[in-house]
Amino acid sequence: MPPTIDELLARIRALQDELEDEYRKAREEFGQKRTQLADEFLCQQRRYRVGLLRFVGQARPLVALTAPLIYAGWIPFLLLDLFVSVYQAVCFPIYRIPKVRRADYLVFDRADLPYLNLVEKFNCFYCSYGNGIAAYTREVAARTEQYWCPIKHARRVEAAHGRYPRFFDYGDAEAFRQGLERLRSQYVGGERK
Repeated sequence: MPPTIDELLARIRALQDELEDEYRKAREEFGQKRTQLADEFLCQQRRYRVGLLRFVGQARPLVALTAPLIYAGWIPFLLLDLFVSVYQAVCFPIYRIPKVRRADYLVFDRADLPYLNLVEKFNCFYCSYGNGIAAYTREVAARTEQYWCPIKHARRVEAAHGRYPRFFDYGDAEAFRQGLERLRSQYVGGERK
C-alpha cells in the first residue's frame, strides 16, 4: 500500500482514538453532574414517561398490526447469533484468526432510562440486540474476508467495513500474491497485528 494511504489510515485511527477520549470525558462529566443532581434528574426524567396504557392506546392501528412481524425478527437474529458464534469458535482457531468479542457489540444500557415505559424499554432491548448482532456478524465476516479474499471490489462499496481499506486493489495480482500472508497475520483491533 502506498505510504500516503497508510499515513491517512493512521491519522484516521488517531482521530478515532481522540474522539473516543472526548466521548469518555463527556460521559465522565455527565456522570459527575448526574450524581450531583440524581434525585432532581430522576424526577425530571420520569415526567417524560408515557404510561403504558396511554402509549398502547395512542398507537396507530397499522403499527399494532405490524408489531408481530417486527418481533418475529427475534428468530433470525437468534439463529444468526448462534451460527456466527459457533462458526468463529470452530473456524477462527484453525486459521489463527483472532476471535471477535461478542460482548463488545452487545450493549444493553437503555433499559435504565427512567423516561421509557416497559414497551419502549423492550423495543430498545430488541434494537440493541439486532444491531449488536449485525455489527458482531459484520466484524466476523470482515475478519473472514481479510483472511480469504482481501481484494477490493472493482466498484465503490457503500459503507465498507473498517478492514476494507487495507485490502489489495482490484486486479493487482502481484500485490495480492506477495502480500496475502502478511495481511492474513495483521488484525488491527484483534490479537495479532
